[in-house]
Amino acid sequence: MAAADTCGASTLRSGSVASEAGQSGTSSFQRRGKASGGPGGGPRLLSIAGTRPSVRNGQLLVSTGLPALDQLLGGGLAVGTLLLIEEDKYNIYSPLLFKYFLAEGIINGHTLLVASAKENPANILQELPAPLLDDNGKKELEDVHSAKTPEPDVNMKIAWRYQLQPKMEVGPVSSSRFGHYYDVSKRIPQELLESSKWHGFFLPEHIPPSLKGETCFLSCGYMKLLQFIQNSIYTEGFDGANPQKKQKNILRIGIQNLGSPLWGDDICCKENCDSSQRLTKFLYVLRGLLRSSLSACIITMPAHLVQNKSITTRLRNLSDTVVGLESFIGSEKETNPLYKDYHGLIHIRKIPRLNNLTCDESDVKDLAFKLKRKLFTIERLHLPPDLSDTVGRSSKQDLAASATLLGAGCSSMAGGKRHLDF
Repeated sequence: MAAADTCGASTLRSGSVASEAGQSGTSSFQRRGKASGGPGGGPRLLSIAGTRPSVRNGQLLVSTGLPALDQLLGGGLAVGTLLLIEEDKYNIYSPLLFKYFLAEGIINGHTLLVASAKENPANILQELPAPLLDDNGKKELEDVHSAKTPEPDVNMKIAWRYQLQPKMEVGPVSSSRFGHYYDVSKRIPQELLESSKWHGFFLPEHIPPSLKGETCFLSCGYMKLLQFIQNSIYTEGFDGANPQKKQKNILRIGIQNLGSPLWGDDICCKENCDSSQRLTKFLYVLRGLLRSSLSACIITMPAHLVQNKSITTRLRNLSDTVVGLESFIGSEKETNPLYKDYHGLIHIRKIPRLNNLTCDESDVKDLAFKLKRKLFTIERLHLPPDLSDTVGRSSKQDLAASATLLGAGCSSMAGGKRHLDF
């Protein structure tokens, strides 16, 4: 009865407030203005340049710099997540994806944080590709787009089941301005680099000379990098702690060759190493920093050099998105005529689960990449078909062996080891 009386009293009080509001000509419910897009009344995240919300889960997305890769990842790289790129064997193609990610940030005015133990970040930025804006590049993109998007009324003559396969765009899409295309044969204009804001972390400059070669070198390098990233996030307001800051931006973090011997790590040199937990702890803390900030991170790692494959599995589990590159250089596939039109395979090993119980996996499993004069493209792996009207090679060999066993008459068939198939 007491609870009922309380409910009744609250109902009466709300009714009296509503009646007073009606008498005064105003309503107690007010429409939220444009400036109060978020729950806290702050500006909407959609106003940030170079971002868009995901149509699947509402997560804020940024482009990786490669629109075909954005399509495979569900529209782009989610803000607050980590993308792990497993480098190819000779580290030729993975730096391209790394530079695409940074170049996309400069074009959109995002803040960059570049960390490396191999190369000075200033030199990395000087080698970023230029945006593809000339007419010749547009014509090349149109040729690629038309070559990979056949007309609907043209039936494929390879196999009927391929007609139902979804189409993946490799050229520009006129209805979407998200993401840009870049010319790998040219460098980004110097005026764009000078007007951009970036932070560089070069490991040899942050390690004191007295610690180089010591056992604490590894933990010191990872700790210095974490402190540098945390400092950049909190001092520049990427954590969202300052609601007075109206102009919000995205922090793009790029870490090159993480886990390599250049970082002082020995996971690539020993199968049973004692320092494997340090790298996993680093990724665990880094993901915590990303989750609570307007930042996105891309890491390249030489996974093919890691001696203990359980460490590779552990690092994949700690990453939100994992993409592996397999180059044909130095392998049997390089001389295989089936792969003559491609330079390697790309493996989408993990897709993030964001605001979902299940993972949105791409329908395309067999993917290949090729590096042209200007473009790095991702395409479906189409093997050349056998268009001959006769039987296959294995069937020909079987029939030839059966014919030799038959001899001049059918009486020799009894002593043969093969049987004829009718």
